[in-house]
Amino acid sequence: MMNTDDGNQTTVREFILLGFRTPPELRILLVPVFLMIYITTVAGNILIITLVMVDWRLHTPMYFFLGNLSCLETCYTSTVLPSMLASLLTEDTTISFSGCLTQYYFFCSLVATECLLLSVMSYDRYLAICNPLRYTAHMSGQLYIQLAGGCWTGGFLCSCVITLSISQLTFCGPNGIDHFFCDLIPLINLSCSNHKVMETLIFTFSLIFSVFPFLLTLMSYICIIAIILRIPSNTGRQKAFSTCSSHLIVVTIYYGTLLIIYMFPTTDILKDLKKVLSVVYTVLTPLVNPLIYSLRNKEVKEALRKAGRKFVFGQC
Repeated sequence: MMNTDDGNQTTVREFILLGFRTPPELRILLVPVFLMIYITTVAGNILIITLVMVDWRLHTPMYFFLGNLSCLETCYTSTVLPSMLASLLTEDTTISFSGCLTQYYFFCSLVATECLLLSVMSYDRYLAICNPLRYTAHMSGQLYIQLAGGCWTGGFLCSCVITLSISQLTFCGPNGIDHFFCDLIPLINLSCSNHKVMETLIFTFSLIFSVFPFLLTLMSYICIIAIILRIPSNTGRQKAFSTCSSHLIVVTIYYGTLLIIYMFPTTDILKDLKKVLSVVYTVLTPLVNPLIYSLRNKEVKEALRKAGRKFVFGQC
């Protein structure tokens, strides 16, 4: 803490993350679990990025978006898990004010980008399945690159606005963040400034970057399912339903947790639930997404087998 000029208030210079107030024996279990999740997540996503880059058959808009998603998940999980592991190992849960803002800036940027990217991916699948003859025309040229670039730009601009708004708040104690990383709601709850402007800002951006992308994704998959129901072959229907239902489950869980965390009021009942849900979308979703979106895909599995044969036997 640092005293202000009036002598009656103090300015918080660092925060204490309270999310890891766990017994030592539980910490011993959490470290290898989180470490294994982190290694698996990063390795799986980097593998997908590499396959998309080196295999010419994957140089299509669909796999371009998948490569972007894997890159995003790699960065996303790296903003939270390494610091979580360090806190568990060293039992040092303090973080400076600037470090907290930096972590939140990148975390918020990647969350907003992922929301937009998932909706763009669902729209891409809608065009491919519902308008296959016009798909090439719609996704020709640089459109898919511009869509992906728009997702990244929008996400980072959104985070810039929110982070700058947080930096204008006054924090005069207490300095304990009831979370395992610098998340928005627990952070602004510590501020002694007026919260109403920030709450309005959070609600507005949650609508733009969570509700609207989720509705677009949901509408896309409803149209896709309607087309699938017209497939005469039972085998074809089952295969298509298997893929679409997996995608829909993942995005529903992801958007659903975000909406509960950022749009529902933080009551005593929801406080612990929100922390659990935060683990879902910060730790488990980056692990599951590459499996659902890519490794179950026939073309990706074939590219993986080809790369494996080339690595082991030196064959193309």
